[in-house]
Amino acid sequence: IFSERMDQDIYSGFDEVNDLSMLQNEDVFQEAVKTSYGQRRGPLVVPQSRGGAGFGAKNVASKPPPTAIRGVLGSRRGTAARAGEEGAGRPITAITAAGFSTGAGNRKPGAADYRGSGAEAKLEETPEAAIKKMEKEIMDLIDESSFALENRQYKVALEKANKAVTKEKILQRHRDLQGFSEQTYLDLTYSVYFNSGNVFEACEMYQEAQTAYMAIIKNKAFSNAGRFRVNLGNILLKQGKHVEAIRMYRRALDQIPETHTHMRIKILKNIGVTFIKMNPPQYSDAIVSFEHIMKTKPDFRTAFNLTLCYYAIGDQDKMKKAFHRLLTVPIEGIEDDDRYLQYGDDPHSSLVLEAIKDDELRKIERNKKRLAEKAIIQAAKLIAPVIEGTEALGFDWCVDCVRESQHNELASELEINKAIMFLKQKDFQKAVEALKVFEKKNSKIASTAANNLSFLYFLKGESNEAEKYADQAIESDRYNQCALVNRGNIHFKAGELEKARDYYQESLAIESGCAEALYNLGLTFKTMGNLDNALECFEKLHTILNNCPEVIYQIAALYDMKQDIQQSVDWFMHLITIVPTDPGILSQIGAIYDQDNDRSQAFQYFLESHKYFPSDISTISWLGAFYIDGQFHEKAIQYFERASLVEPQEVKWQLMIASCYRRSGNYQQSLATYKKIHMRFPENVECLKFLVRICTDLGLKELQEYANKLKKAEKAKELREQRRENSGRRSGRNRGSGGSERSNSGHRAPSGRQNSGRKADQEVAIRDSHSGRKKPVDATYSDPIGDLPPRPRTAARSRVIEDDDFGDEELGDDLLPE
Repeated sequence: IFSERMDQDIYSGFDEVNDLSMLQNEDVFQEAVKTSYGQRRGPLVVPQSRGGAGFGAKNVASKPPPTAIRGVLGSRRGTAARAGEEGAGRPITAITAAGFSTGAGNRKPGAADYRGSGAEAKLEETPEAAIKKMEKEIMDLIDESSFALENRQYKVALEKANKAVTKEKILQRHRDLQGFSEQTYLDLTYSVYFNSGNVFEACEMYQEAQTAYMAIIKNKAFSNAGRFRVNLGNILLKQGKHVEAIRMYRRALDQIPETHTHMRIKILKNIGVTFIKMNPPQYSDAIVSFEHIMKTKPDFRTAFNLTLCYYAIGDQDKMKKAFHRLLTVPIEGIEDDDRYLQYGDDPHSSLVLEAIKDDELRKIERNKKRLAEKAIIQAAKLIAPVIEGTEALGFDWCVDCVRESQHNELASELEINKAIMFLKQKDFQKAVEALKVFEKKNSKIASTAANNLSFLYFLKGESNEAEKYADQAIESDRYNQCALVNRGNIHFKAGELEKARDYYQESLAIESGCAEALYNLGLTFKTMGNLDNALECFEKLHTILNNCPEVIYQIAALYDMKQDIQQSVDWFMHLITIVPTDPGILSQIGAIYDQDNDRSQAFQYFLESHKYFPSDISTISWLGAFYIDGQFHEKAIQYFERASLVEPQEVKWQLMIASCYRRSGNYQQSLATYKKIHMRFPENVECLKFLVRICTDLGLKELQEYANKLKKAEKAKELREQRRENSGRRSGRNRGSGGSERSNSGHRAPSGRQNSGRKADQEVAIRDSHSGRKKPVDATYSDPIGDLPPRPRTAARSRVIEDDDFGDEELGDDLLPE
């Protein structure tokens, strides 16, 4: 038996393959294959008979052995056939590869992995589900990009938009591979490119934005894609390409049907504004666009632009007509404010009215009304000076037109603007007359007029009248914060700081963001010496008025007063970034560094300040002193010469120039300069002292002449001082005592000035030409630059007798002569 088994081939039968080609023509089998498409791991591979070709190890995972089909195919087919008769096709699972492999890595990728202990394989998601998932991810990226753009996070918005574009391209390729190219989601592609173009435009990446918008315009599958030419026109307008922008707007206008009136009017507005912004402006073409809008659907902005165009071309009649049309434009959605008043005691109605008084629709109504009032006021102020013979007549015409219109409440405001016009012309009398008309008007207008009158009298220095009208303004409207500020200003000027502080604080209690009150309150605390409260006021104001130079300067100055050098320098540096050419700020930073003994940094800022304001005496003086300290006298002379040009009657700058020449060793030039000074200022004692000193040092013959002049000048100076002292005493005493003082002073002979401790060689003996006796003349002087630095005594070495080589050593007995 064993030998018989050994004779049999144990691998026989594996190379036998049944013919399965008939399954391709069997309807039940094909129906079962179609119904099980989503659950199959891969396409059915029907092995072909190759005349004894066997299954190798490398294709076991993809081709089932014949033994797996033999004897089973009939039963499975029968089951499938019966299932087909019952209406539910069942897949033939017996011929699906089991995933067996003889080596790692040869397992079929789509085959189930049964290496776990009986664990079932998870079914993979279908292609439709994968596409839906990718679409959701793209929409999430678009939403995140839009929110980031709304919050001005441009970097995040740009990153999300680029990711959305990349994933949309991947999705398109995936659709093509899966055969779903006909089911393209056009809205998603539209949203991706639109969001991308919007983000690029916000980031000022105009070329990329144009590419994104053109991708939408060129795609014929998108409906109304021509509207994006408006976006392209906006980009061209931002780039200053006005002709191309107008061409793009008109192409967009041609592609929009007549039924879309609102969209067409917006495009016409853009065309008109672009014509105005052109260089040179094309006002006639802009008027054509604005006139068409006013005939179709008028609005306040268009009417104001039309008035502006007529003003630019100087057509007075057209200006008046345009202003009339501006007054007749209806305010849509705005009704009488009485609808917000409560009638009756119905609690439900009270709740409804309370809810709608300040809701979003109410805010929109207020903004529309505010826009209309602003357009009317600005147009009246624009055309009033040119439509009549004088500005006053022009304002009167505008006021009459406004009173006859639906905006009659603006007439009083125009009259106040008329008074302000008189103020700009410095015609205070007419301004006062125009404002006094409002004294008997309603409380709000009267308060405004009285406040302006108070400010007028405050500027004129009439404190009583200013206080009177400020009180009237406060009585007419207790909550007029501007009137309270004016009242505080009056007390501040009078030195009543506590009262001024109270009025400023009361104004802030009404409106916490009143910049004038907060600034003046900070100045009040600063004047009172309360630096901490002043700093708190200005820092709060800095949060309201960001990057305001005046506020930042006050903060820096307060830190300087508190000796906080680092904080002061930081704030001044921040201020320099806003006003980089302010010489006062630059010199103040230099002064802070000079105070901190950092003269190199101080020199840089003083030099920069001098470039922007070369006639500032304090800066010139500091720079000259800096060069003198560094022994650069020639450089210092340049700055002192500029100072002498700025203040030609100030002798000290010319004395400094002469002293610099003397210090640099140029005695001849120094002597010539002192002589020029003496010719212009013959009674200047200091100049004569320098002349006497230089003539003494140089041994000039002019010594006697200048010594006599010095003596006379000193006598005249002493007499002037005595007269000044006597006049002071007479003013402080009675007439009798004043006479005794005069008699005493008359007996006192003028004596020579006492020597102020100078060395004896600075006194020069001269002969008095009047008395014939010798008298020492005080030739001492005070150098305006300072004393000379000590000179090294190099000549003293020649007078020192050198000792012999033995020094002080004692000689021994062996060296003595025998």
